[in-house]
Amino acid sequence: MSEVTAEKLSQRIIDSGLLDSRQLETVWSELGTREVTLDQFTSLLLRRELLTNFQLSRLTKGDRGGYFYGHYKVLYLTGTGTFARVYRAVDLNTGKVVAVKVLRKRFRDDKIMTEQFLREGEIGSKLRHPNIVPILEVSKNISAPYLVMDFVEGWNLREFIKVRKKFTPAETLRIVIDILNGLVYAAEQGMSHRDLKLSNVLISSRGRARLVDFGLAAIKSTESIKDDDSPNARTIDYAGLERASGCRNNDPRSDLFFVGCILYQMACGVPALFETRDRIQRLSVQRYQNIKPIVQHDPTLPQSLVLMLSKALELSPEKRFSTPMEMLEEAKKVQRRIEAGDLAAADAAAAAAAAEGAPPAPIAPQPVFEQEGATRTIMIVESKIEAQDLLRERLKKHGYRVLIFSDPLRAITRFEDAERQPADCVVFSTVNLGRSALDAFNKFGIQASTKDVPAILFVDEKQGDLVKAAALSKHRVLLSMPLKVRELRNTLLKLLAEPQVA
Repeated sequence: MSEVTAEKLSQRIIDSGLLDSRQLETVWSELGTREVTLDQFTSLLLRRELLTNFQLSRLTKGDRGGYFYGHYKVLYLTGTGTFARVYRAVDLNTGKVVAVKVLRKRFRDDKIMTEQFLREGEIGSKLRHPNIVPILEVSKNISAPYLVMDFVEGWNLREFIKVRKKFTPAETLRIVIDILNGLVYAAEQGMSHRDLKLSNVLISSRGRARLVDFGLAAIKSTESIKDDDSPNARTIDYAGLERASGCRNNDPRSDLFFVGCILYQMACGVPALFETRDRIQRLSVQRYQNIKPIVQHDPTLPQSLVLMLSKALELSPEKRFSTPMEMLEEAKKVQRRIEAGDLAAADAAAAAAAAEGAPPAPIAPQPVFEQEGATRTIMIVESKIEAQDLLRERLKKHGYRVLIFSDPLRAITRFEDAERQPADCVVFSTVNLGRSALDAFNKFGIQASTKDVPAILFVDEKQGDLVKAAALSKHRVLLSMPLKVRELRNTLLKLLAEPQVA
């Protein structure tokens, strides 16, 4: 395979339709010559925000398609499942950022799978509720069926738990109540979910839960109590539960059992059902019968929460909550009790203190569900792709929304042009951008639209001349490379916690 040059990549970009020849001529003019390396060419494309890392990676590998679905242009891959991929995309007609869910190639020749995918989209498109991600469009394009949804800035609950390990009772109840609100609305429309799991619960940057992938309950599949050897792979856990409990297929109370599983793992950090990819084990009756009482993992959990969870995880459907509304009402009662101080550990401490004749210790208020960077947006001004990706990944893990700019002047212009402040803090990196980042940092500190916005300047220890020229203040600070992410996070917390005075 011949080496990809800047000229060859330029032609691929035109062939893909991502840019036209006029736009590329502007890039060549700025470079001043066509005798440039591939890195020089791609760096300018990224700095000008003409293409994304994802698009350039595919173009460099020679991928010819997958850049557009209808009038939606793909920006990044955001999620991959067994049956579909989800992309962050932009509507070319309106400029709105959306999520495009595309059926994977290996299933497009399967008529049953394609019909199920489209049927799920049509059913889900009828749902409009704050705790359900709406499906905006269903494309029946035979070569590449896709669904268009609202884009949720945040993580799914499975990713969240990997970082947080477990949640406080108050946080857990808040998320579960959001889930149940969505299920109550769906039940009113005559629908259940049939694929409730951590990855199908999205947590927005503001900490609210929204459900995705509705519609399976109304889709006829091979799954049944009598045919457990070939259940729909997406509902295999439901098939195992319904076989173990002896209830009918598509029992709406099955959703509530899996809400209990989500609650269990959030509250103690351990999954209720042992996790395995083996189909036989996932269908095993013992998997559903041998769930450990949650107090064995955490004996300090509030009794009211433990009792609610026990009812949700009853193997017999008759002993479970009968409807999402019934479980929602119970969850709200438990939430009120927890807010009032129903905490097992605090109760035990109070009882011990009373036995010794000492006054009980005051009960500490439960923290509100909020990540370190929840509701905060950080703008990163950095030209090196690897550094961009690293900072984006590390900060998003702690709840920050991250905007990336390669050009310092364009970053400042975003503040001048926007009706609302686009970021709570801006990080300028001189390591790769040099003097241009320093000049932007200093300008940022004096112009009217940005002088009160916190800013951080990254410098290399070898850039002593830039350090001396930096205009620093209480909320304009300098951090030296190599930098530890924890140091950056601590600096952000300090800057964003203090009232800013120029």
